Amino acid sequence: MSRTQVVNTVVAALVVALGSCGLAAQTAPAAGATAKMVVTEQARQGSTEAQIPAQDVNVYQGHERDQVTRWVPASGENAGLELYILFDDDSVASMLATQWGDFRHFIMEQPESTKIGIAYMRNGSARVVQALTADHQLAAKALRLPLSAGGINGSPYFALDDLVKHWPATQDRREVLMISDGVDRYYESADIFDPYLEKAVKDAQRAGVVVNVIYTPGVGTFYRSNWHTLWGQTYLTQTAKETGGASYYIGFTAPAVAFAPFLDDLTRRLNHQYLLSFVAGPEKRAGLEPVRVNTTESNTELIAAAKVFVPENR
Repeated sequence: MSRTQVVNTVVAALVVALGSCGLAAQTAPAAGATAKMVVTEQARQGSTEAQIPAQDVNVYQGHERDQVTRWVPASGENAGLELYILFDDDSVASMLATQWGDFRHFIMEQPESTKIGIAYMRNGSARVVQALTADHQLAAKALRLPLSAGGINGSPYFALDDLVKHWPATQDRREVLMISDGVDRYYESADIFDPYLEKAVKDAQRAGVVVNVIYTPGVGTFYRSNWHTLWGQTYLTQTAKETGGASYYIGFTAPAVAFAPFLDDLTRRLNHQYLLSFVAGPEKRAGLEPVRVNTTESNTELIAAAKVFVPENR
């Protein structure tokens, strides 16, 4: 073999080797810790939900797109759900009395894979009257009207946080249906900087708990200004949006004529959820990170928490 042929052979080998290295770099898993979320599929007006493939899902931290490692429907062997219905004991009982049949129907129509618990907000804590159970009849029997005692629950966000902090870890989805006027009597400044709400939201995000809310008036609401009631509804909406849940309300001092449409919509949402895992950025310390989830499907919106807990990247 001539000297020129030897040189050409070496160059060709280097090109192949470098090309292989480049391919390996492109296909190797991204560096970072794996984060997990529950994502809800919401069909746009005039459309219906359809199965979304993983390749049509985008996850962003800032401008960086993260690598999706798992995207499966929350159904079949992945359908497990733990759902707490959390009532505010400050709520006007007479306004909820007509909704009791709707709540019982909602509980009974949930699938066997759903465990349901019943709790009441009182004195800043979540008083569990029925622990999570797959016996839906038992959960429905635990329902009782709120005590309707003014001031018995100063902050619904204290109570929500208490429920989240004492909720054992699980591989199943964890969600809350919270019924309250949203008014934080511990924080009367009426602005977006309520520290108790912020802490409850952060703890829910950290635990991966999705919070859904329904507005209903509390005792003394008729004697409060519409300004306070507006902020209560604003806080409820913020709680749901930041944790990836749904928010339902229709006005200021009166509840909805029937909660059935809200509960039906929530059932539909629970039946159209996905379990998402992705490789988050290379942060070394564990903590909450802002995240955006969307899809290339034009008729579908993906709803998820505004922040996700990213474990330590070892």
